[in-house]
Amino acid sequence: MTAPLTRALTPVGRLFSLGADVVVSAFKPPFQLREYIEQTWFVTKVSALPTALFTIPFGATIALLLGELTRQFGAQSQTGAGSVLAIVQQAAPIVTALLISGAGGSAVCADLGARTIREEIAAMEVLGISPIQRLVVPRVLAMATTALVLNGLATVVGVAGGYFFNVIVQGGTPGAYIAAFSSIAQVSDILVSELKAVLFGFTAGVVAAYRGLNPPPGPKGVGDAVNQSVVISFVLVFFLNLVLTTLYLDLVPPKGS
Repeated sequence: MTAPLTRALTPVGRLFSLGADVVVSAFKPPFQLREYIEQTWFVTKVSALPTALFTIPFGATIALLLGELTRQFGAQSQTGAGSVLAIVQQAAPIVTALLISGAGGSAVCADLGARTIREEIAAMEVLGISPIQRLVVPRVLAMATTALVLNGLATVVGVAGGYFFNVIVQGGTPGAYIAAFSSIAQVSDILVSELKAVLFGFTAGVVAAYRGLNPPPGPKGVGDAVNQSVVISFVLVFFLNLVLTTLYLDLVPPKGS
């Protein structure tokens, strides 16, 4: 019983250890600024348009569903509050994280995996160069930064899409839609959304880097590592979202309470 449990928990411990090493190494000079800027631009380039396009139907679906539910309960004036808060607190950071993991994370994992099987990582270690500080830190920070920025984009696009479908398609009142949101929204809703995005991006970056540095043998192993990194990132993102949402709802009182 002990050996299988140890084998199962060892990768988890190594993943957390890599995350801690990234945090520590980020504050050690020299910081790879050029690599960080290049990786940030690359991740943004491959993730920005899919994030915006994916958020439109996501926000529209939330608005249409809430609009229909509130109509049945005779509370159509509260549609704006529910849909916008759902997009800001939940949909935008999750959509951003999924696209960052799928587009940017897979590219990071494939790059590091290819370097690993070509023994470039081992050569850097022999030369006394830290692969974590040189390669991993810029990529993880780039994904966290991109997630922060794209979360704002996803929020704006999602809210605009929800407004269009609720007001234009379902015949809602523009003033009521905005007033309902303003009556219960608070600055902490935006802050927790951005915090989620940063943590999700950081988590996706660490997972991608870990699988890239520890791929199965051979070129096929790199492809398997990429698939595993995306799946693991998705699972961790939803788990973190549950934890953060629970803490937020318990610690931050609703507006007007």
